[in-house]
Amino acid sequence: MNKHAASPPPTRGSTSAAAMLVALATAFALSQAFRTVGAMMATPLTQHFGLTPQALGTWAGTFHFTFGIMQLAMGVSIDHFGVRRTVLTAFPLAIAGAALCTVAPGFGALLLGQALIGVGCAPAFLACTVFIARHFDAARFTAMSGLVMSLAGMGILFTGTPLALLIEAASWRAGYAALTAFAVLSWIVIFWRVHEPARTTTTTIASDEPAPERQSLRQAVRDLLPLFAMPHTLGLLCFACVSYAAFITLRGLWLGPVLHDRHGLSLVASGNVALVMTVAGMASPMLFGRLDPGGARRTRWMMRCAFAGAAMFAAMALTQSRAIDIGLPIVYGMLSGYSVLLYAYTKNAYPAAVTGRAMALLNMAMFLGVSLMQWTTGVAASWAVAQGSEPFRAVFLTVSGMLAAGTLAFWLLPRAKVPVRPTP
Repeated sequence: MNKHAASPPPTRGSTSAAAMLVALATAFALSQAFRTVGAMMATPLTQHFGLTPQALGTWAGTFHFTFGIMQLAMGVSIDHFGVRRTVLTAFPLAIAGAALCTVAPGFGALLLGQALIGVGCAPAFLACTVFIARHFDAARFTAMSGLVMSLAGMGILFTGTPLALLIEAASWRAGYAALTAFAVLSWIVIFWRVHEPARTTTTTIASDEPAPERQSLRQAVRDLLPLFAMPHTLGLLCFACVSYAAFITLRGLWLGPVLHDRHGLSLVASGNVALVMTVAGMASPMLFGRLDPGGARRTRWMMRCAFAGAAMFAAMALTQSRAIDIGLPIVYGMLSGYSVLLYAYTKNAYPAAVTGRAMALLNMAMFLGVSLMQWTTGVAASWAVAQGSEPFRAVFLTVSGMLAAGTLAFWLLPRAKVPVRPTP
């Protein structure tokens, strides 16, 4: 205990802190890979298990459901035990879930594997954001968050062309086996590189910031309730539920099937489109993080980008053009980084004393929103098939409608006065 207490915390912005952040980002990259495997896995899984579109939506949404509901518990664990111990304890569940999916004999085992992966990956992004908040200057929060999101895009890169080639050369099980191996390597890197000092009631995060008191999960849930009394929380949650969900629902589930089934592209050709979309999506958060205009202009940027995305999904639904279905996902990838502005908005929308729980609530809303959208689009696709209609039109209209409705709610409901407190 004294040994840990004597170790000084990493210097803000130091090389040591940067190296540890990169190590933590490997788990976030794996989380990104697991949540986007559906684009390449959907077709072979459908063929192997005879899945309906609704079952596909349920399979994809299971990861995000367990991921979302565990956000608060993981936040409490990070406060109690630190970033390193939380990630090292949870991530083996993701490894176990990926291994189970590799050998899954049926759809039930596949769902259980997805649930375990979701729980295991739950602290991945939260650990990065907490680490940034603790070890880097506050003024760099948006830019560093955008950088981490861009680095984590490497995981999404794998689920494009590389995963498609692996599936065609071997099978979908080989894809899960590769992800299992990468997850093991990530756990080893974090165990080796990330070393935080023990956090006690006398430890300081910065020279003028005493560490917050530890709290139980029950207390954390109770502390969320005052946020709902603030008039701008509802609009924020409506927007959070759809903004990131639209990107992941397209890139992580329906992109491969629409290109394969609607336009006859091979799995590898579909993977190439996914790869280009991913590259665009990797650069986007970092760009939006650096160009963040702040203040009221930030919220206008967020709403305009979201409404533009809704229009793109409507165009893909109504035109059924190969050029549109290949081009617009790439354009949307370039636009998708606007979601990083939502974190900056949330950080400034609440008093400093409740920023942590506001971020936890935001994460829960974003990932539960993904689960809801993926499940809903699966239901819409199954309904369209039963009606003898083209399923992807129903999928894209559903995404467009949900994205537009969430953004409209954010526009019409009360928004935070900007800024509630200036970013230091």
